[in-house]
Amino acid sequence: MPKRIKYGVATAVVLGIAGAAFAAGHLTEEQQRAMNARQGQMGLYAFNLTPLGGMAQDKIPYDAEVAAAAAANLAALATLDQTAYWVEGTDASVEGSRAKTEIWTDSAGYQTEKEKLVMTTAALAAVAGDGLDQLKAAFGPVGGSCGSCHEAYRVPNN
Repeated sequence: MPKRIKYGVATAVVLGIAGAAFAAGHLTEEQQRAMNARQGQMGLYAFNLTPLGGMAQDKIPYDAEVAAAAAANLAALATLDQTAYWVEGTDASVEGSRAKTEIWTDSAGYQTEKEKLVMTTAALAAVAGDGLDQLKAAFGPVGGSCGSCHEAYRVPNN
């Protein structure tokens, strides 16, 4: 193959790869809104899990009002319809996303995880304000639910 053709082919390959990488790193407005919404919801989960986890691990004093409110918030968050959050093209291939592609290819598995979160947060909300022992007993399954979903559908944070 002549040198000029080799350079032409190599240039085309490099430009194709660079173009794909550029496209993968840029989101449409719909994709960005969806990613912002789901990350916002995950932030609200974390905001409410933090005091509950602190109490469950005896790192902060138990406060029935705070526990009941945070658990009620978690239960409400778990029931929100997240369907519009999972727009294709917003997986971990784009900056700022840790969503594995499996969330789009395994909708039944994801739905099972979501139902588990709904059940465990409802159980936590029912008892979180009733005492530290009840909080501790109900908090573990919530953490387990979060962990199993993250393991299946979220890229680990490096």
